[in-house]
Amino acid sequence: MDPQLLFNLRKFLVPEIVYGEGALGLAGRHAINMGAQKPFIISDPGVSESGWTAKVEQSLVEAGLPFVTFLEVSPNPKDYQVMAGAELYRQEQCDLILAVGGGSPMDLAKGVGVVANNGGHITDYEGVDEISSPVPPLIFIPTTAGTSADVSQFAIISDTSREVKIAIVSKMVIPDLALVDPATTVTMSPELTAATGMDALCHAFEAYVSTASSPLTDMAAEKAVALVAENLRGAFAQPANMYYRQNMMMASLMAGLAFSNASLGLVHAMAHSLGGLKNLPHGECNGLLLEHVVRFNAPHVDGKYQQLGRAMGLVLDEFSEGNDIEIVVEAISALRKDLQIVQTLGEMGVNRSDLAKLAQFASQDPCLATNPREAGTSEIETIYLQIY
Repeated sequence: MDPQLLFNLRKFLVPEIVYGEGALGLAGRHAINMGAQKPFIISDPGVSESGWTAKVEQSLVEAGLPFVTFLEVSPNPKDYQVMAGAELYRQEQCDLILAVGGGSPMDLAKGVGVVANNGGHITDYEGVDEISSPVPPLIFIPTTAGTSADVSQFAIISDTSREVKIAIVSKMVIPDLALVDPATTVTMSPELTAATGMDALCHAFEAYVSTASSPLTDMAAEKAVALVAENLRGAFAQPANMYYRQNMMMASLMAGLAFSNASLGLVHAMAHSLGGLKNLPHGECNGLLLEHVVRFNAPHVDGKYQQLGRAMGLVLDEFSEGNDIEIVVEAISALRKDLQIVQTLGEMGVNRSDLAKLAQFASQDPCLATNPREAGTSEIETIYLQIY
């Protein structure tokens, strides 16, 4: 086969998805359908306090299934939490993993599955396609609208010894089933709504200009951007409004399908570095970075940012590319400010002396491989300075 044709081939991987209000209540039925005898639930204290974990547990009780619940999950999930979860999974002889929550429980659940069936330490699997054996069956129930871990082939785990976030990218960690229930997002705070919503927007923006994008991923990314632009402010201001919640959950789903198959770029490489070294909130970091990376990448994306600007509802002049980019950047900035994501890195506890190390870590992140413009440590450090 012609090597150039092989280079141009694209795969599109997606789990089975059940979407709509009430999907959460199907956890027990689907666990039975997958042959489970003892599911392992992974959630976190906040989701548990909101009542969603208990609803999933009740679904398993009604299905006649015993289960074990693991809640030792922090934001930016840690390698030692993965190892503790995997040890308990094996001790209890569980046979299916059911994650309930945002990106942290879902990423940790992927890590637990990897270690449970492959052995070793979770950091052994850093990189692309490093997992040799399939993980246990995975059922994921997202409770935030942004991270999209319920449909992606990515798991992001903090390597605490190196103070970096590692990316594990493999079709092995794509969940078997995503039960996507928009009702679970009504308990999100406005702050979490803002952060996860900006994460979804970044997923879509980065997937759309990725060097691995395709017509399928572009279609999903454009839809995600339009939905975020039309609904995120409303979800932030009216947390109980299901119209906005449903549309933001769909935006998260579309953005997840896009980035899982097209990968990401410089925004996520830099946000992962901040999360790994300083344990900063991922969605807020993405929100602060996006407008600056758009400006940096713009000369190398062949007008694709203008197309996303039109998806946002912006009126652009196709004969004035430079002005168009500034209009898109200003629209992103206005959305971020309306969502009250306005802190600088200095205000978030980053020291100026940290920037060189952060840039070095970001330059080694696998997400950078599909960014449309090459970025070295000096360029990355300059962007950090713009939000310092």
